[in-house]
Amino acid sequence: MVGAGHAAFNVTRLRRPPVDPPPVAERVAVLLPVRDEAGRVEPCLRSLLAQTGVRDLRILVLDDCSTDSTLGVVRRVLADDPRVRVLPGAALPAGWRGKAHACQQLADASDAQVLIFVDADVVLAPAAVASTVTLLRFTGLDLVSPYPRQIAVTVTERLVQPLLQWSFLTTLPLRAAERSRRPSLSAANGQFLAVDAVAYRRAGGHAAVRGEMLEDIALLRAVKRAGGRGGVVDGSRLAQCRMYDGWPALREGYAKSLWSAFGSPAGAFATCGLVALAYLVPPLAALRGSRVGLVGYVAGVAGRVVVARRVDARVFPDALAHPVSIALFCWLTGQSLTRRRENRLTWKGRLV
Repeated sequence: MVGAGHAAFNVTRLRRPPVDPPPVAERVAVLLPVRDEAGRVEPCLRSLLAQTGVRDLRILVLDDCSTDSTLGVVRRVLADDPRVRVLPGAALPAGWRGKAHACQQLADASDAQVLIFVDADVVLAPAAVASTVTLLRFTGLDLVSPYPRQIAVTVTERLVQPLLQWSFLTTLPLRAAERSRRPSLSAANGQFLAVDAVAYRRAGGHAAVRGEMLEDIALLRAVKRAGGRGGVVDGSRLAQCRMYDGWPALREGYAKSLWSAFGSPAGAFATCGLVALAYLVPPLAALRGSRVGLVGYVAGVAGRVVVARRVDARVFPDALAHPVSIALFCWLTGQSLTRRRENRLTWKGRLV
């Protein structure tokens, strides 16, 4: 019940960028790293070309040593647009994660005042960049991460993907987290992330988080350590993203990163234990006739409903399966830890 109540409070505090922002006069760079994205990068590219409201917009795309036809798709879609530069990615140095290295190369190639990092599976609304820059400047924050609306199609996607927004809206005191330097009070999403260029460089850029698996959250923490402020905001009206198209992709995607999400294996086991106690035990007790268990199950579902309505996600019947979502998430975490221990994690042809 506490979690549902906190989520209900948080949804009233979640910052939302303006729908109709004023023109942006600053130099803004949208930075897009791509690696083996031939099958899904085109909608993202077209949405970048359609951005409005930014007078001095540059779009930089870095091909991170793709082994498919990604570069050809990028060149065909972008054609000769004068706002665009396509960069070849350098070989991955020792000690770097692939995405952090690609993002650092993009940032080094830009002299913009605001840097906006976007993933290849994200599709932006026409005013998304202008709205995000407006919010960044209006709030005085150094980094904002507009969380895209998560598109979930298959059953497993619908079970797992809503947990992304549910988790931080249930556990994180949003406004306090923007100011706090505590690592645990940080949430960001590299799918769509805007940062003041001065604050980015003061924090050391992606070089400061070169070895981090979750480089988005690590970058926010670096910005905070350097004296900046920032956090997650509502991006459901600005962007949408289908991270994984089906169970195999979802399983492999979460396996590559969940091992690092809780700081240590002990932290992962403790977290899974707590969420199981809060969201699995009550419905099991309810099935045996416990009224207290039924109340606990209803509270868990209510928290999912509150969040789903706020971020424009599917509500029913998905929220009713919240215990199944939690069980599946804990299983995915265990799989990720096991594969990491056995050195069996790879992503896009690289060993994790």
